[in-house]
Amino acid sequence: MKKAVMYGAGNIGRGFIGQLLFESGYGTVFIDVNDDIVNALNKRRSYPLRILAEDVSSDLLIENVSAINGKDVGRCAAAIAEAELMATAVGAGILPKIAPVIAAGLIQRHNLGGRPLDILVCENLKNAGIVFRDLIAKHLPNNVCEWFNGNVGLVDTSIGRMVPLQSPELLDGDPLRVCAEAYCTLPVDRDAFRSDVSDLRGMRRYSPFSYYVERKLYIHNMGHALAAYCGDYMGYEYIWQSIGDPKIKSVVGKAMYSSADMLALRYNSDRNELHAHVDDLMSRFANRRLTDTVYRVGRDLRRKLAPEDRMVCALRACASAGTDTGRILLGIALALRFTYNDLNMPAERILTEICHISKDEPVYESILGILYKANSGIEFTALLEGVDGND
Repeated sequence: MKKAVMYGAGNIGRGFIGQLLFESGYGTVFIDVNDDIVNALNKRRSYPLRILAEDVSSDLLIENVSAINGKDVGRCAAAIAEAELMATAVGAGILPKIAPVIAAGLIQRHNLGGRPLDILVCENLKNAGIVFRDLIAKHLPNNVCEWFNGNVGLVDTSIGRMVPLQSPELLDGDPLRVCAEAYCTLPVDRDAFRSDVSDLRGMRRYSPFSYYVERKLYIHNMGHALAAYCGDYMGYEYIWQSIGDPKIKSVVGKAMYSSADMLALRYNSDRNELHAHVDDLMSRFANRRLTDTVYRVGRDLRRKLAPEDRMVCALRACASAGTDTGRILLGIALALRFTYNDLNMPAERILTEICHISKDEPVYESILGILYKANSGIEFTALLEGVDGND
């Protein structure tokens, strides 16, 4: 049986990539530092995955799995040295911590003959493959670095499957259970591969991959966050409740269409196909069985309002392309008053220091103007005047 290493046994590791690996005939070794998860995977050698559709759910048993504690560098390195495919899903902030462990495995692999290896980098980070390559290279001796650059692919991916926080209700009495939506396609960077991985179920190779990275960021991520910030203003707990409100649904949909039109212009791509993608996402956001919360989708404002992330980056890109930006401005303004804002900074400082929006830019005053109205407690419909009425 083919061997794969999945670094990270969390929601994406078990709830998405683990399924693709199993259904493609791989035996998967998970690496994680959660003792309970590691022990349970080794005891059972399987875990349940529940696929949540709007009206029905189905259960899959993901088999042929085992686990290694990430603190056991020797065992981790040995598994990486022997793997035929590898993936990571640990969170962008954890990549520097696992880079030395992966480097140890690559050194062993080099010493054992140096078979090529591709690592699918399943992290919510722009240019994740480039960033991760630099992190790993710092821990490799010079003689291994040359081999590493030519034989190890750090492959960017675009994770579209939505996997909510696993609440006690979703776990349904089994701490190993993961619940996720049915969407099961994995776009990857065609140009980053170093080996012949062609048999992974659901994998779609694309070039230039920047199109799919931006599609995820400017349409999916931006729309999801906008639904959270609008839903928070209206007092909703769940994303499905937010999208179920016709006023919010209109705002989110039109903002996503605007990003779609921008991408169609930037990449000379099919506008109708992009609009169909928006429609599909809107339907998926409305899946109440995911129980995805406004809190989870909107939190971490330092990252989500950063200049290269979903809200501000989409704003800049749409403004540059000449497509509508009014609803994205609304989303940024509502993010500044998000219930779970933990930045402890005045709105003006968030705009200048986090968003990198200068006081001299017209959008600075536009955002603060919307925020002023929002803080006065006016109805959502009134808040949209001048924002949602400029089609």
